[in-house]
Amino acid sequence: MPTENHAKVRILLKNKKAKVIKRCPFTIQLLYESTNYTQDVSLGVDAGSKHIGLSVTTKDEVLFESDVELRNDIVDLLSTRRQNRRIRRNHKTRYRKARFDNRKRKDGWLVPSVQNKVDTHLTVIRRVHEILPITRIIVEIASFDIQKIKNPTISGTDYQQGEQLDFWNVREYVLFRDDHTCQCCKGKSKDKILNVHHIESRKTGGDAPNNLITLCETCHIGYHKGTVKLPKTIKRGMSFRDAAFMGIMRWAFYNKLKEKYSNVSLTYGYITKNTRIENGLPKDHYIDARCISGNPKAVSDGTVYYQKKVRCHNRQIHKNTILKGGIRKRNQADYKIKGYRLFDTVRYKGNIYTIFGRRNSGFFDIRTLDGTKVNKGSVNYKKLQLIQPNSNYLIEFRKHTV
Repeated sequence: MPTENHAKVRILLKNKKAKVIKRCPFTIQLLYESTNYTQDVSLGVDAGSKHIGLSVTTKDEVLFESDVELRNDIVDLLSTRRQNRRIRRNHKTRYRKARFDNRKRKDGWLVPSVQNKVDTHLTVIRRVHEILPITRIIVEIASFDIQKIKNPTISGTDYQQGEQLDFWNVREYVLFRDDHTCQCCKGKSKDKILNVHHIESRKTGGDAPNNLITLCETCHIGYHKGTVKLPKTIKRGMSFRDAAFMGIMRWAFYNKLKEKYSNVSLTYGYITKNTRIENGLPKDHYIDARCISGNPKAVSDGTVYYQKKVRCHNRQIHKNTILKGGIRKRNQADYKIKGYRLFDTVRYKGNIYTIFGRRNSGFFDIRTLDGTKVNKGSVNYKKLQLIQPNSNYLIEFRKHTV
């Protein structure tokens, strides 16, 4: 159980009766036999697609709270890899016939971007279990009726038909939706050839109808040349990525959690919201997790650990841009530069920062986890002190008033 007696901790470490396990949150392990008495400790988990809220509480006290930021770059990275592979394959095996695809995915397979987020949920819960004697876990899950969000009056068989019923493909639907009229010039160019344009990049935005718009060929070519600008009113429609993610991952995450831990239960968002409002608490991920844990009135000292999940390795060997002479510059830096690696935690002028960029000259880009830069990234390595080697879970200590 946590202790606020710092003097006792220092004495235990000095007499070698305990050893340090983690620096942040600072955790020690006793090296002698002690009583096994623990209190009833609840872990509330506010599951999400961009952030996870964690709160460990007893009836009267908050023991640990954390806000975990998830990775959202996997879709873009996989799209870039797919693009590079297609280009390389076209260069080397241009006339290769299509091969029969007899591969089969395992039951319960999830796309990599969703699987990574599910794994991150399980990992952060496991890490809390390693430092605190959790007796029960309460998880908030959510289900979204996306068709109901689009059309509040939908009911019955309308769910089975959808907005693209009787249309040959997505392109035909988009042209009909836009009345076969260019949404940029409204037909003023007199160009009868119509194209379907992606508002966001196809690589990340996909081919969903809310990401497509009708343009005449004149406006379409002019836009990509930079001579035509689209009206400011043209924006992508409502995105349902987060809602779709929660619908996919909720049972996969919950079932895996039940396999690992015995006392796991569910709650829902409307219950959490009602609890938060009744107790006059502000909206935040770790605050929601505190309400989920069942102890919204537990007293906190304001300590919140902000965590950020980052990629483990960058396997791309060369940069995409080809220099003069056909030279492709290497994308990978040395393993260590001046003794430091990417995402190392360092101390600079008494404050704790993370290395986000390195140069062979010895000047590093150090920042806080919210992106705040120090000296515009021009800090000499001689002024840095290594606190903790790099990790794929960056952690930062923060203080809040609630």
